[in-house]
Amino acid sequence: MSIVRKRNAGQKAYIPGNARDNQYILAEFTLSDQLLSQLSPQLSNDNYYDVYQSLADLLFTLSNDFAISNSLLVANDKLVRVRYSQEMHQWQTNQQIIFYYDPLQHVLQNSFFDANVRAKKITLVFLASGTDIRSGAANFHQRVRNLLENFAQQVQIPLAAIRMRDHQHLTYDIFAKNKGCNNSQAHKFRPIKQRYASQDVALTANLSSITYAVINLTLNHRISQLVDIDANSADPYNPLYTYLTDTFSLVAKQFNLNNGALIANGLVPIIRHSLHEIVSKVGELQMLGYNPKQSPCGIVSKWKADELVNNVQLIFVANFSNGEEQNYAKFVNQIEQAMRLFATELEIPTDKDELTLRFHQHVAYNLLKDE
Repeated sequence: MSIVRKRNAGQKAYIPGNARDNQYILAEFTLSDQLLSQLSPQLSNDNYYDVYQSLADLLFTLSNDFAISNSLLVANDKLVRVRYSQEMHQWQTNQQIIFYYDPLQHVLQNSFFDANVRAKKITLVFLASGTDIRSGAANFHQRVRNLLENFAQQVQIPLAAIRMRDHQHLTYDIFAKNKGCNNSQAHKFRPIKQRYASQDVALTANLSSITYAVINLTLNHRISQLVDIDANSADPYNPLYTYLTDTFSLVAKQFNLNNGALIANGLVPIIRHSLHEIVSKVGELQMLGYNPKQSPCGIVSKWKADELVNNVQLIFVANFSNGEEQNYAKFVNQIEQAMRLFATELEIPTDKDELTLRFHQHVAYNLLKDE
């Protein structure tokens, strides 16, 4: 392991100018018997088309009223994820529905349901649009909240029955400068609640929040050759994943990053706020639950020794001491420093290969009448 002198991480992080901002908000509520009877008193043959369509029509009408360009209704109980793409499309698996869009150009209003299946919950999805997503995040949050108050009133459900989840992430190549991107933007990465308060948008005290970063490592042929692999072994890739885990753990420790995971089992890592630490496999998902107010739980590593995956996800999760009282700039700088050392150890050609970091900030709470 290379010996690198630690530097004090500053209170600002300098992010490449070509970084991408995303924000999307989910509003979830149960499809109760009472709501069904209100929307479709004469429901027959277990066909829920009228129910779902009436909710979708109301959503789209209110979206137009509140100048929200991108809104969706999802009534298939699948996990909603949102990612950037220059081409707008959606992709579904047994457990997920993923929306790809470009906030600069796409406009989307659509619904996703099976009329013959009663969903357990309804998920309303709102996608931010425009050029100033991060600076306009508080305004977007408030407009969505105002829409939801109107929505709840019209379908006659209590506000407290709606769980609002605000997801924001910023994505960039850690080595963008090595590829010619010389302009940068300074970020303090303040907690969402603080950022919104500075724009007179108050969030309830009773909210859950989590902040984390996911780094995507493409596991190419060059990296797989860093260790000896016995193709005839029952667990041929165990040496490779052990080497990656050891290297990841050492660089994380060197930069005082003590809460993280390496996922190389082909599952999609889902990071959630949880009162207790959770590491579990749920179908195609790798669930990771963290309580930011507790002490770090160390590095978790999950891999399949008999399978060579295409990508490895490296995850760092912030705890309360990483910036909740002030900002997360130091946390981001520590991650970048650790990943630069990681790239050195793996001999990654940083002028060619990308090491993409996606920095997430999430808050969630149940709506209240007095907000």
